[in-house]
Amino acid sequence: MATNVTGFGVTISIIASTTFPVGFPVTQFADDSDPLDMASVQIADTAMGLNGDLVSWAKANTLPVVLNVIPGSEDDLNLQILADANRVGAGKASAYDSITLTAVYPDGSIVTFTGGVITDAMFGKSVSSAGRLKTRSYAFRFEQKV
Repeated sequence: MATNVTGFGVTISIIASTTFPVGFPVTQFADDSDPLDMASVQIADTAMGLNGDLVSWAKANTLPVVLNVIPGSEDDLNLQILADANRVGAGKASAYDSITLTAVYPDGSIVTFTGGVITDAMFGKSVSSAGRLKTRSYAFRFEQKV
């Protein structure tokens, strides 16, 4: 029997404690970058003692998630609002949102990340050499996976 690994139909829900307390869906994903990316996270480290004995220890790390959306889409506009609300600058206060992200996959599985912050965003519209607007990327870091 074949295993179905389609990602077609994945939906994301983002709730931001101050900026979007009701939340908003993200479904308008880019076609030229990975729409939803979760990088590998180091959860332990190791070393060798003087006589070659292995020692290990647990290592706490944040959980990274990157969303790539169609530039100018409704999802992009909402993510821009979220990023700008959490950006600090001279004479500008940050919303300091606590972000929850839930991904629902076509196979029915669900993953929820909590205690997050938005860490990276594009604040202008870049243009590729092909004349196309570049995909807008938004990076998050989370404290917990439920």
